[in-house]
Amino acid sequence: MFRWPISVYYEDTDAGGVVYHSNYLNFFERARTEWLRALGVSQTALLAEDIAFVVKRAELNFCKAARFEQNLIVETKVIELKKASMVFEQRLIDEDGVVYCEAEILVACIALSRMRPKAIPQNIAQEFKGGS
Repeated sequence: MFRWPISVYYEDTDAGGVVYHSNYLNFFERARTEWLRALGVSQTALLAEDIAFVVKRAELNFCKAARFEQNLIVETKVIELKKASMVFEQRLIDEDGVVYCEAEILVACIALSRMRPKAIPQNIAQEFKGGS
């Protein structure tokens, strides 16, 4: 499991200081990106090799409103790994483990120039197998 800290900024909230619903997707995206970075994977290098990761499906469950100036944690793990896709389970929690939002995100690996499925590079698949 990978854990990434998130601070809620004013720009993440609505007029009432509550995190706007679409921003949870941003938090989850940042955590997945930082996990790749922590594994030594450069997305810039992947793009140069015509490889990109795209969200194919996202299912979110909003459990509790996150608010301006909260410090939270995104927990991320791979729960399913296929040749050209993976399913992430992600949760936004506080330091006490209270869940604010949970998600299941299907991410596909594609050849960007053709927008067609492409096998996940072996080194990345191996890291996610060991890290899930």
